[in-house]
Amino acid sequence: MVRAGGITDDAGLSFVLADLTEDAGWSEAAAGCDHVLHIASPFPSTAPEHADELVVPARQGTLRVLRAARDAGVKRVVQTSSFAAIGYGHPPGLDRPLDEEDWTSFDRRPVSAYTRSKTLAEKAAWEFMADEGGDMELSVVNPVLVLGPVLDADYATSIRLVHRLMDGGIPGCPRLYFGVVDVRDVVDLHLRAMTAPEAAGERFLAISGDVMSIGEMADVLRDRLGERARRVPVREVPDWLVRLVGLFDSEIRSIVPELGNRKDATADKARTLLGWNPRSRDEAIVSAAESLDRLGLLREE
Repeated sequence: MVRAGGITDDAGLSFVLADLTEDAGWSEAAAGCDHVLHIASPFPSTAPEHADELVVPARQGTLRVLRAARDAGVKRVVQTSSFAAIGYGHPPGLDRPLDEEDWTSFDRRPVSAYTRSKTLAEKAAWEFMADEGGDMELSVVNPVLVLGPVLDADYATSIRLVHRLMDGGIPGCPRLYFGVVDVRDVVDLHLRAMTAPEAAGERFLAISGDVMSIGEMADVLRDRLGERARRVPVREVPDWLVRLVGLFDSEIRSIVPELGNRKDATADKARTLLGWNPRSRDEAIVSAAESLDRLGLLREE
């Protein structure tokens, strides 16, 4: 699919139905491909009752893709992993930014089902390549919070944060910190990881600039969007109140361990090795909000 003059050429586009939890369809999907981008993984907005609801499809789906790609003679697979596979379970007070050498640990503190699923899926991919990958190559992209413009109402879970800020769905800003990256730059990094010889066998952390708090994101929205951001909260929510609400709300409860936990990270490897140059974090945030507004997805008066 290419865009030229605002027109989408989909003449070469075809579809094959496949499910992360079933074998059917994967060999047909990989047939005739030189490269495969494995992007799909479950990411619900609320925590599941059991971690296996996410772990099993994430891990087994990844292995299904890799087996089908290897058997079809694919040259390289690019897996969309996550910062979730890098940034959790480290000792407090780490005095350096996290990078591609780091792995999430389950030993020191509990992690979310999504974090567990992305970590185990990526580890399974590297183990598969070492044991059964043959001549096929693997590259992995590890994005932080992916924002940027949305195409329609069926948007990614990560956009919910901006949506709730713009709609006034969050009464205040909890002390949570996120790295931010624009979806368009994540696509660009996938293409570089797919085609660059230097990318074979490598992980690439995708982050634009320093991490920022939800309060700082709110400031960006108000500064850049003016009246359109009138519902964006101003006040910071104290930790004790977040913990109290978390006793009754499972979605809030899942963020309590991360209160005040700043995870600095660097994309120096992607910039240096692949020439990746992402948009600013402010542009990623604002373009997400503007697209929600343009599509009529924000709450009206």
